Amino acid sequence: MLTAIRRSAGVLGAAAATTGGVAFASDDHIPSLNPGWTHNGFFSSYDYKAVRRGFQVYKEVCSSCHSLERIAFRNLVGVCFTEDQAKKLAESYEIVDGPNDEGEMFERPGKLSDYIPGPHANEEAARAANNGAYPPDLSLITKARPGGVDYIFSLLTGYVEAPEGKTMLSGLHYNPYFPGGAIAMPKQLMDGQVEYEDGTPATESQMAKDVATFLAWCAEPEHDERKKAGVRILAALFVAFLITGYYKRFRYSPLKTRQITYVK
Repeated sequence: MLTAIRRSAGVLGAAAATTGGVAFASDDHIPSLNPGWTHNGFFSSYDYKAVRRGFQVYKEVCSSCHSLERIAFRNLVGVCFTEDQAKKLAESYEIVDGPNDEGEMFERPGKLSDYIPGPHANEEAARAANNGAYPPDLSLITKARPGGVDYIFSLLTGYVEAPEGKTMLSGLHYNPYFPGGAIAMPKQLMDGQVEYEDGTPATESQMAKDVATFLAWCAEPEHDERKKAGVRILAALFVAFLITGYYKRFRYSPLKTRQITYVK
């Protein structure tokens, strides 16, 4: 038992040192790790190669349980695929549409305007297929969880054996980054599980980082444009400041240099 306590304390201390945060023994999980993201800088953008690889990980691993209902196929054009590639991807899905002239629903090939369909028809079906657990939609998951993209990466790579004295109920798995430490989702990523089209080695940490980057893009696809707009606005304000300063000197210089003579 003492060994387990020391091991847990060491993990908490290492996590706190890595994140710069504070971990307490009373916490029910440890702080998320920051592996270093290319898009965190003021002038930095997403790594779009990682976004494309992340979509591949989502499609081949995550999409069997989790939906991405706020992302349409058209959103992937110019990011993960060309327009023709996105059309082919959309057509590979069967979309429920209707009603038709007879009042019945029907299936048709997907179009660019369609949103990516989820694996389950509704929440009840999702719970029935996952032993009562409801896999959340991933469209805004990096905004919905404290720690954001760091949390996603840490969760996917954080599965370990439960420490001594930690009782795990049937169907639950130990992950120190998940609140409470017990999560229904089993470990999903293993080395070599996905074969990347660009030849990048598909290690567990690489896949976790790629899919976390993709989900960060899903939650904030306007990220790069917002930064570009911010730079343009700051540049315009700086020019306006210079013009205003020059105008002030030009306009008020006669008033500041005038001489007043009092005549009796």
